Amino acid sequence: MLATLLSACAAPSPRDTYRAEREVADTERAFAKTMADRDYLAFKSFLSDDAIFFSGSTALRGKQRVADAWQRFFEKAEAPFSWQPEQVQVLESGELALSTGPVRDARGKLFATFTSIWRREAPGQWRIVFDKGADVCDCAKP
Repeated sequence: MLATLLSACAAPSPRDTYRAEREVADTERAFAKTMADRDYLAFKSFLSDDAIFFSGSTALRGKQRVADAWQRFFEKAEAPFSWQPEQVQVLESGELALSTGPVRDARGKLFATFTSIWRREAPGQWRIVFDKGADVCDCAKP
């Protein structure tokens, strides 16, 4: 019985963490695909009810407010931007994850980076709780 209790309290193995990182990366890619596919309803399904997305200096709080603000990005036939994860890290608890990567305009030019925090809300189900973009500096300009 003691062995069972101790094994239940043990930290996840590196293999479990790696599996969770793959899940989050796959989830981030599926989330980004909603923009490419112009699928606003699918986009909304990735948002946690208490999501916070930063829009400039303003924090958009709650799934519906975030969805309402992002709806304009789904109105035209062509996606205005795309993103993909480059790095993903998951806490040892397996409950929270960070993903970050480039954001490109419709022509493929890098113009920003994103950082997102994902929370496991059910086995194999990750929802985004925080998102913040940062403009990329064009250091070649005088």
